[in-house]
Amino acid sequence: MAVAVALLRRRALCSALAPSSPLHDANFRCLRSNSGVKVGVPSHLRLQRNYHNSGKFDLTDLTHPHMWYPNAREKKRYVVLHVGPTNSGKTHNALKRLEASSSGVYCGPLRLLAREVAQRLNKANVPCNLITGQEREEIEGAKHSSVTVEMADVTTEYQCAIIDEIQMVGCRSRGFSFTRALLGLCSDELHVCGDPAVVPLIQQILEPTGDVVTVQYYERLSPLVPLKTTLGSFSNIKAGDCIVTFSRQSIYMLKRRIEMEGKHLCSVVYGSLPPETRTKQATMFNDEASDLNVLVASDAIGMGLNLNISRIIFSTLKKFDGICKRELTVPEIKQIAGRAGRYGSKFPVGEVTCLDADHLPLLHSALKSPSPIIERAGLFPTFDLLSLYSRLHGTDFFHPILERFLDKAKLSPDYFIADCEDMLKVAAIVDELPLGLYDKYLFCLSPVDIDDDISTQGLIQFAENYAKKGIVRLKEIFTPGTLQVPKSHNQLKELESIHKVLELYVWLSFRMEDSFPDRELAASQKSICSMLIEEYLERSGWQQQGKRKFLQKPKNLQRDYDASQLYDLSPTKCLAQVLSRN
Repeated sequence: MAVAVALLRRRALCSALAPSSPLHDANFRCLRSNSGVKVGVPSHLRLQRNYHNSGKFDLTDLTHPHMWYPNAREKKRYVVLHVGPTNSGKTHNALKRLEASSSGVYCGPLRLLAREVAQRLNKANVPCNLITGQEREEIEGAKHSSVTVEMADVTTEYQCAIIDEIQMVGCRSRGFSFTRALLGLCSDELHVCGDPAVVPLIQQILEPTGDVVTVQYYERLSPLVPLKTTLGSFSNIKAGDCIVTFSRQSIYMLKRRIEMEGKHLCSVVYGSLPPETRTKQATMFNDEASDLNVLVASDAIGMGLNLNISRIIFSTLKKFDGICKRELTVPEIKQIAGRAGRYGSKFPVGEVTCLDADHLPLLHSALKSPSPIIERAGLFPTFDLLSLYSRLHGTDFFHPILERFLDKAKLSPDYFIADCEDMLKVAAIVDELPLGLYDKYLFCLSPVDIDDDISTQGLIQFAENYAKKGIVRLKEIFTPGTLQVPKSHNQLKELESIHKVLELYVWLSFRMEDSFPDRELAASQKSICSMLIEEYLERSGWQQQGKRKFLQKPKNLQRDYDASQLYDLSPTKCLAQVLSRN
């Protein structure tokens, strides 16, 4: 009963706090080897500690973050900024340099992009590993890796490195991971791809490093035409169209509206779909033989998916950002609109319009305007600094240490401290458990969706079991039952949440392998979740003749599904029961 009450109190606390974007696994790879708690304080931080002991050093002074990366500072890197609009070939040219290098790394903003680059290099006979927070695919003899930017290894030397979508250095939640890669990658060549709006900031940040920086500008390879008229009737939808909206409810409402016309079936892409499902939906939309020839999507299409889109149609130019409903920014409009007319596709000219005539002036204005200059880059203290700071104050409670450190942090004008509201929410939970500071830090960095009750409950169960036993078995979290295809939008949402919990388990298993030993089972359950979600999406499609057409289940997923029943596990029922118990 006491545990149930504590869980209720924690869940209430999480619900009461304002939502914000999750932090992921930045600094993790280097922390495992360099952490003062795990292996001893690195030389540059030992020097800082000595200064502190003499009363001359301030641990909260973050004004020279380029000095956090001594390996990179030993090199005079040749940095090329490849900048231009979407569909301009900037990343393609950088990847050609990566393919020609003896060793290298690609750092992308999304797992989908990392996987795409790994596949490209391996197809070009350049052995390439794939490393993301939830995936490890290592190729024998590979000297190249394709990673999500949070997993960038700043301890290894490369001949060539790429950072893609560098304008995300200004992102409130993830920008610090791009800053870390920019300052810390130890490579002879560093190719940085993104929006021209980031050029002055990158030049300013790299000035004290001694790197040689050049800028290469690109133009769009295919035309993008803003239309002067709106879509009008939904009967004017045609193959290759993509309607963009910003909530799951609107996505499914528009999907049904289009399909009720009887001419088209729709694929859907949005952020909370599992990455595997997003890829499958995009593949079916791109396939000329598929019946799914219209796409209904959120801004999740802005990067990471190669889509053969003829026309982007904005259903609205406003979105809820977790705090309020606001107009899309110029960069957001340009990033989404630019997905139309992919170079080399069957639609060499892209078009863009709206559903609402009142939105056309803003759309046209945004497409003509340059993106606002990005003035500051995200920054976040390393675990080494936070660990030394906690020792100074004699506490292992992570929430007050992090809050106090960030309150006193000193920055140069080129940086801002990353939004860590979600980290603080998780810290408030794990501080109640008998865990060391590093373990708390790890749980705070994990990809939990703190605004999702099921995801939050999964984190709490994992953390509590780990604190009590030192080992977390999946069968202790999931209760017996049977997986089923969702029958409603609420059940679909629940299954998407279950997928997040399973991803969290896999993420933790890569960092605490002995304590989270059921990675293969969790990965199998993840695949099943994706398969069931895909089947739900297929069943919700309407054929012109009033018949429904179902996809065959891939044989390997069907085997996984059958095998899972031997374990008698049901994520869908289990977490529903956890929530009802608590």
